[in-house]
Amino acid sequence: MVQVCLNGTRGSADGAMIPLTPQALGESAAEAVAAGATDVHVHPKTPCGRDALSPRVIGPVLEAIRARVRVPVGVTTGAWAEPDPAARLARVRSWAELPAPPDHASVNWHEEGAEEIAAALIGLGVGVEAGVWSGTDGAARFAVSPLKGRVLRVLAEVTDASAGTAEDSARALLADLGPARGRPVLLHGEDGGAWPVLRLAGRLGLATRIGLEDTLVLPDGEPALSNAELVAEGLRQYRDARR
Repeated sequence: MVQVCLNGTRGSADGAMIPLTPQALGESAAEAVAAGATDVHVHPKTPCGRDALSPRVIGPVLEAIRARVRVPVGVTTGAWAEPDPAARLARVRSWAELPAPPDHASVNWHEEGAEEIAAALIGLGVGVEAGVWSGTDGAARFAVSPLKGRVLRVLAEVTDASAGTAEDSARALLADLGPARGRPVLLHGEDGGAWPVLRLAGRLGLATRIGLEDTLVLPDGEPALSNAELVAEGLRQYRDARR
C-alpha cells in the first residue's frame, strides 16, 4: 500500500502546489490515486489555513475527495489542531454528526488523551492509525495499550529528517515496536528522511506513504510539482527497492 499524504500542516507559504480547499484536495487526491496511491491521508483546513477537527470543516473535505476517488480516506487528530485533550475528544465524538465519517484517522500515541481518542474512533467505526513517532515514548505506550490489537495499523513515523541517519532511526523505531506491533505497519519519513525511509519500507515489504505533507522535493532534490508526481516517483523507488 502506498498512501498519499496530501498536505499535512503545510500551508500557502510552502507553495501554490499545496492543496488546501476541499476542491483542491479532491483534485489532488484524484490525480494521486490515478498515479497509483491506494489510500488518502488529509489535514482538513479552515479558510485561514489552520488544521481543524470540526465536522463543519472535515465534512466538505471528505465529500470533495470521495466524489473523486474510491479509496479509503483518513484524517489527522493531531494535538496541534486542538491542544486541549478534552476538547479534542469532544470534537472527535462530534464526527457522529457526519453523514459518513472518515474511513480512518491517525492518533499520535505520545500525545495526551490518545487512548481516549482511539477508543472514541473505534466506537464510531473509524479505523485507527496508531501514530508512533521516533524520538518519543509512543512505542512504549503502545506496547502496553489495551487497544493495540484493535487498531487498523501502526504508522511508524520517523521524525529524523536527515537523509544520512533516517534509515537507522527507522530501524531503531521498528525494533522498539517489536512484537508489540501485532498489526500492519506503514513506515514513512519526512523531509530529508522521506525518500531513504520509503526505500527501506520497500526493502522490508512494508506499507508506506508519500506526498506533500512529508516532502516538497523529489529524490534528486528538484521541487515536486504535485502529490501525483511524488506518488508516481514513490512507486518507482519502492518497486526498485523491492527487487
